[in-house]
Amino acid sequence: MAEPTTTIDERYSDDGSGPTSWDETRRIIEDAQLFWITTVRSDGRPHVTPLVAVWLDDALFFTTGAKEQKGVNLEHNAHVTLVTGCNDWERGIDVVVEGDAVQVTDDELLRRLSDVWKTKWDGSWQFEARDGAFHHDGGTALAFSVTPTKVLAFAKRPFTHTVHQF
Repeated sequence: MAEPTTTIDERYSDDGSGPTSWDETRRIIEDAQLFWITTVRSDGRPHVTPLVAVWLDDALFFTTGAKEQKGVNLEHNAHVTLVTGCNDWERGIDVVVEGDAVQVTDDELLRRLSDVWKTKWDGSWQFEARDGAFHHDGGTALAFSVTPTKVLAFAKRPFTHTVHQF
């Protein structure tokens, strides 16, 4: 992935503040334990739900069951937004990742992702990668990748609004 073009939106930033670097923004994405994903229902209404995700090879990856609402939504509309951050007003950086979700079916990539999930959550997430999906005690999970098209970083104290455009 090429480095993004990074700009600060001064309308929403404190005087004299600078943009949040792509390195810092990517670190927040990599370290986040929880994201909120927005998908689009077939009638155009948004659907929002929390999930865990991992960063690998310049993309964000998440899972869903084929019959879960987000899985159903992705059959009709690949546009997604993933959000992570801190609900405090005075501290932290909130990050918004925009892109399209693409189903991952390559077993080798799924095996690598399974290792990343296992490592990030100390073994709590155990997936067996085979036949183009993840398999676990509860059934089958589909994996999706989101290569960012735009990432927003909202820092607090000082307040900054950074845009990373790819």
